[in-house]
Amino acid sequence: MRFHKAHIGVFVSWCVDSPPDHLKALNLHQFLAQARLDHGPSLAVIDGRRRLSYHEVGERVDRLAAHLQERGLAPGDRLAVLMPNSLEFLEAYFAAAAAGLVLVPLNTRLNPRELASILGDSGARALLADGGLSTLLMELVGQGTALEGLMIVGETPDKRVPANLELWVSSHDEVVKTRPSDSRPSAPNPAPPEAAAQLYYTSGTTGSPKGVILTHANVSVHARAAIQELAITSDEVWGHFAPMYHLADAWATFAIIAVGGCHVMLPRFEAGAALGLIQDHRVTLTNLVPTMLNLMVKHPGVNDFDLSSLRLLLSGGAPIAPELVRQTMATFGCDYAQTYGLTETSPYLTLSLLPDHLLKLTREEQLAYKVRTGRPFMTVELRVVDETGRPVADDDTQVGEIQVRGPTVTPGYWPGSVAPQAMETGEDISISAIRSSFTPDGWLSTGDLATVDGEGFVNIVDRAKDMIITGGENVYSLEVEYALYEHPAVLEAAAFGLPDEHWGERVAAAVVFRPGAAADEGVNEASLVEFTRERLAGFKVPRSIFLVDELPKTGSGKIMKRELRERFSDE
Repeated sequence: MRFHKAHIGVFVSWCVDSPPDHLKALNLHQFLAQARLDHGPSLAVIDGRRRLSYHEVGERVDRLAAHLQERGLAPGDRLAVLMPNSLEFLEAYFAAAAAGLVLVPLNTRLNPRELASILGDSGARALLADGGLSTLLMELVGQGTALEGLMIVGETPDKRVPANLELWVSSHDEVVKTRPSDSRPSAPNPAPPEAAAQLYYTSGTTGSPKGVILTHANVSVHARAAIQELAITSDEVWGHFAPMYHLADAWATFAIIAVGGCHVMLPRFEAGAALGLIQDHRVTLTNLVPTMLNLMVKHPGVNDFDLSSLRLLLSGGAPIAPELVRQTMATFGCDYAQTYGLTETSPYLTLSLLPDHLLKLTREEQLAYKVRTGRPFMTVELRVVDETGRPVADDDTQVGEIQVRGPTVTPGYWPGSVAPQAMETGEDISISAIRSSFTPDGWLSTGDLATVDGEGFVNIVDRAKDMIITGGENVYSLEVEYALYEHPAVLEAAAFGLPDEHWGERVAAAVVFRPGAAADEGVNEASLVEFTRERLAGFKVPRSIFLVDELPKTGSGKIMKRELRERFSDE
């Protein structure tokens, strides 16, 4: 095995020439099966008052997988999950893998219309949902989805479910507690590593949801690389504080299981609750978006908690201010690393963990590297190229686009997101890439713009396609604009991000009314906000709408959003 960092122009690679055994791909359920053998009586999950061993989690997963198969779900079928962080969410990841199903994690912050669109695109046959989300759940299943089955965690909603689901409404609790203890999934062989394991939906640049396929190979190789990169051992206690439907947290589900560590669940983030769990359960490691870190650092009682168990804090999902990194390291007294990645890459592409020779620098000099986007993650090949495809200079000045490839990169997008021409040519679209996302030689174009320094550390300077990151959630401007364009009074609209001390960025929009529309229809900024709230998840709704006479445009007619950001940044 040979790890190397090579410069070809400024092509950077921290990859493995020939993957050794500890980085080879496998079916994800094998992680749990092996942990059950090696760590059976060890504590696997802490979820409120519940404490389960690896042996107990393994039994529950087998029962759930067997039940799903008995209900007629076949390898390759999609199982959607709608629930907060929990033992049951963790079990769903592994039960789906054991039964050969493709798991579709759903963002609990989306509205019923958005969720129904995802269910329709994915073709999910069944939904595993938390009964505590009864209002959202009943609105969702009433949207006319093609779901055939519904499994409820906790209390079943009082409202009657649609007739097409009445034949299959199961209690998750009864399934995992009352089935025979020797229940096993009936599939004779686990799905091969190249088979799809999960389908994550992220808003596309057109505003439509885009289903990202991750295979067992993608996820298992990433988990094993993370174990080595972050020195994860069986002594690890991971805090599931970020949502498990998002890869910022979900990757750790597999890495921690693989080593026999312990999972601590926080259903929904709240700074004081997270600090309490770190203290009470001796959490050693977690990944948070900067908004969460900021709330924890500024919590009025932060100094009253014993946080000495933490050895490393990771942050990702949004830019982070150097001052917040300083405060984080001082408050928590542990090491810190910034991360960067995409849903399409399982997710990590970079880490700001320092190589040995940089650890000899002063604390301030080290901090200058820690706040950067970071150096390439193990198994990832990364380059930053200019408009001609040539590597930029490693002078930390020239800006180019980040491109990546490697075994953790998605093979493509779900068929519903595939370009129409691919379907017309009869191309195999079971796992099909949108060709515009990949170069002819297999590099994934991230759309993120960055510089590179002499150490091979990249630093993102802008996000292409005007993506807005608010509280760690991605919001694409076109998605907001399309909602505004549905209003009859709107002539033109442009959505963009503005700095926000609490959320990192907030969604804003500039709107031009149709002539006379405002006076005739009594439309104003507040009514437009409420209009979008009916069509978008809460975190996507503009917090500020500015009424303007015209939008600034280039000579070719393109809206200049940078000018809008500069104009309204202080408002």
